[in-house]
Amino acid sequence: MELYNLTGTLEFLLLGLSEDPEMQPILFVLFLLIYLFTVLGNVLIISAISSDSHLHSPMYFFLYHLSLSDMGFSSTTIPKMLINLQTYKKSITYVACLSQVSFFFLFGSMDSLLLTVMAYDRWAAICHPLHYQVFLNPCLCRCLVIVSFFFSLIDSQVHYLMVSQLKFCTNLEIPHFFCDVTELLKLACTDTTISKIVIFLASIIIGFLPASGILYSYYKIISSIVRVTSSSGKYKAFSTCGSHLSVVCLFYGTGIGVYLSSSISSSSKQSVVASVMYTMIVPMMNPFIYSLRNKDIKRALQKIFTQITHLTVKSINV
Repeated sequence: MELYNLTGTLEFLLLGLSEDPEMQPILFVLFLLIYLFTVLGNVLIISAISSDSHLHSPMYFFLYHLSLSDMGFSSTTIPKMLINLQTYKKSITYVACLSQVSFFFLFGSMDSLLLTVMAYDRWAAICHPLHYQVFLNPCLCRCLVIVSFFFSLIDSQVHYLMVSQLKFCTNLEIPHFFCDVTELLKLACTDTTISKIVIFLASIIIGFLPASGILYSYYKIISSIVRVTSSSGKYKAFSTCGSHLSVVCLFYGTGIGVYLSSSISSSSKQSVVASVMYTMIVPMMNPFIYSLRNKDIKRALQKIFTQITHLTVKSINV
């Protein structure tokens, strides 16, 4: 088969979720609402943490950056898909595809590592409350976020370089709504053995190791909580990590679902549906989980809404 070497003019076709023209407007409205809720929810979380001095603690410092990462993660895939649905144009350039791969792994890896750092924060708060400020001083918190970004950037660039080395044939149709690396490997005409090994190793470093760290942290947390004698003390300890545990289950649960659907099933549609949960629903749900289960966040949001109401009333009276 003929190889494409002119990467500047190379374009892929993103087949998306459905090729039915009648479904395009429905999907456009649905995913537009999901994207707006994602951005609005995360912006509110960021605004609440920035404006309330009571939320200037390590846990909310990490949540602040998780919200930024979630917005970046959603913005990597959804806007392009919305444009394709609205214009009925399914093409994406080679350069845009590489950029999408790079940012997808940058923000996806950042989410995984930040959730691990937040698990460490909960372990320090529950198992070593007297040394909490020592274990998580402001300098260490900043360093943890910087290190998380550094490793995410490395993972992103590894995938970027790997995809940039692939040679593609005349079949350039991707049965997905974004440039999924697994589908790109299927389209490649060159040997992809080394690329698959690289993906496997990167998955262990960015996926398995952080997940193991989270499991170990919660093993220590549960062991510590079990030793608490009062039921109110147990409830208070569990409530402090309930939101984080919910987000972890949602993030890794959908991530495992994407992996299993692409590995076990030969149908690309099942993988696409699982990817919708992972790339769209999870970033949208995170702000709601933290705001609904956290009194401090709800109090800060109420202050913001009150200030907005007062400013609106003043502007109307003027």
